[in-house]
Amino acid sequence: MWPSGEEGDVHVLGSRRRSQPAPAHVVWRSLRDPYEAGSRPWLELRDDEVPPRVVAGYAPVLLVWSSLWPHRPLDQIRFDVTHGLPGGDCTLRWTLTTEADLPSESTLGYLRHRLNYLINNRLRLSYGQ
Repeated sequence: MWPSGEEGDVHVLGSRRRSQPAPAHVVWRSLRDPYEAGSRPWLELRDDEVPPRVVAGYAPVLLVWSSLWPHRPLDQIRFDVTHGLPGGDCTLRWTLTTEADLPSESTLGYLRHRLNYLINNRLRLSYGQ
């Protein structure tokens, strides 16, 4: 799934899959532009975080963000969106990857927890569920 080799190894640091109570195209759009006018705010960043940049995407099934953490610039967050029933919910998997050195266990736990909170709590609740 992820390229490997001596140079540019991509390490999967964590991943979680969960349903979202909105159609795939709505979830994809929320990820593409978390601050879109008229949408419910959900991406509340902490002082040590920066807004992500979209580095790749294929609507409405794939989106890749740059790192939220300036001290970990080689991290990326990949979002895979799977369609549910027409007009219904979808499944969203976030996967945190890096080409950098692996973080400490405590940092890794924090990064995973933070992403899970943002995506499977804040984003989910923004759809009224």
